[in-house]
Parts: sequence; structure tokens; C-alpha cells
Amino acid sequence: MLTTEHIDDLLQGNGNVLSADGDKIGSVGQVYANDTDGQPTWVTVKTGLFGTSESFVPLQGARLEGSDVVVPYTKDQVKDAPRVDTDGHLEPSEEDRLFGHYGLDDHQNYGGTGTRGDAGYADTGSAAYSDTRTGTADATGTVGRDTSGPTTDDAMTRSEERLNVGTETQAAGRARLRKYVTTENVTKTVPVQREEVRIEREPITEANRGAALSGPDISEEEHEVTLHEERPVIEKETVPVERVRLDKETVTDEVTVEEEVRKEHIETDGIDDARQ
Repeated sequence: MLTTEHIDDLLQGNGNVLSADGDKIGSVGQVYANDTDGQPTWVTVKTGLFGTSESFVPLQGARLEGSDVVVPYTKDQVKDAPRVDTDGHLEPSEEDRLFGHYGLDDHQNYGGTGTRGDAGYADTGSAAYSDTRTGTADATGTVGRDTSGPTTDDAMTRSEERLNVGTETQAAGRARLRKYVTTENVTKTVPVQREEVRIEREPITEANRGAALSGPDISEEEHEVTLHEERPVIEKETVPVERVRLDKETVTDEVTVEEEVRKEHIETDGIDDARQ
């Protein structure tokens, strides 16, 4: 069971809220304490993009692991919890919705702090919490009167929204390599040789007289010669020419985001002090 001694650890540790199976649900936002005895009863979890949404989770059955809080609920159960404004105090109707969502008994003394609805739960706000934040303090140490509600403490808290911008990685597209076949004509000039017939005549000389007179004086003869020529021979072979692969590189761009933030201002009435 978490007690008041754990509130400082929750608020100052920058911890996360984990589900029972170890999944990160979100970061710790605010801790709400019972108005009666100041025991921590609720914790808000910052979820959504940049932690812009807060969900209430009961601290009953929760335990600390270092600076993290482990709660007996699933991540989806917390994210689907009823939306309740984190305005510093839980109303009975808001408690009813939250108790119903988490299946907690309406009649049990939640966290041992008394019957809910009689005291309520107040936001501790920061590590420097006190019972004067719960709305049950007496007039001791109280200065002035809150004209918008019950008597409050001697100070007014001014808050403002801060814009926290981060990045997330998401799929922007897919790239693939695909190989396909095309056909094209290739023209090449190849030199070829061929044989042609040429008639050679030579006169009768002493050197060839014997060969010329070796046959009959008058006869019929026929001579034949075979002619040759070259023809182009086409042969194709497949050879590797290059290798292509996909690779990724990271480039950095600058993106300007614009969002409205709210800021509280404090003005004085009746005193000479222009500070805000």
C-alpha cells in the first residue's frame, strides 16, 4: 500500500505508470490524496501524443518499483477510463464513474481512508503538499477569504501550460526493387570473306610446254572448282553486369509546429503592485 511517504517519490522521480505485465502506460502526472488523512489514493497517467491526455488510476493494490508505479490494471483499461478534469479535486460523481470503470466496491473504505463522498480526494499538486490543499483546514495560518469558495491558504498558485514537442516514428512509404525483361535490337557489322572465280591465262613457254603437250591434240575437257564463303554466326550469352540493392539514409528536416497554450495571470486590487 502506498502512503504519504511515497508521494514525494512519485512526484519527484519522473517515473512511469506500468501495468501488471510490465507495459508502460504513461508517465506519472499528479497524485490525489484523501481529504481526511492525506493518504495517496489516485494517480494520473499522462498518455496520448506528447502526454497531452491524463487518465485517473486508483492506487489500491499498486506498488513502487524504483521511481515507477505498478498498478493492477491493463494499459487499455487505463486509457479507456472516463475523462475527468485534473482540476485539483475529485467530485463524488466523478469518483462514481471511476470506481465503476475499475470495478471497485462502492461501499468499501477505499485505501483505508474513510468513506468516499464524505471527504473526497484532493490533488497534492506537487511534492510540497499539505492538508490546507484538501479544503478541510481550520483558520489557523489562513489569511484572507476565498471569494469563489471555502477558506483557502495564504497564497494563490499561478499555473501555465507549457508546450512540449517531441517526435514519433511512423511509416511514410515503402520502396522495393523489381526486375523485368525488355527486348531491344542490336546491330553489329561483321566482316565476312567469300571466294570468287578468276580466270588466269599464261602463254606457252619452254617451262610449261611439256605440260601443255601432254594431252591429246584435240579434246573436250571440263574443270570444276569449289567456292567458299563466310556467314555470320550468332550466339548469345548471359553475363552479370551489376548488383543493385536498397539502402536507407536519414535526413533531417525542420518542421514548425504551432499550438495554443493557456497561462494564468494574477492581478492585484487595492495595492500598488504591478507584478504578475
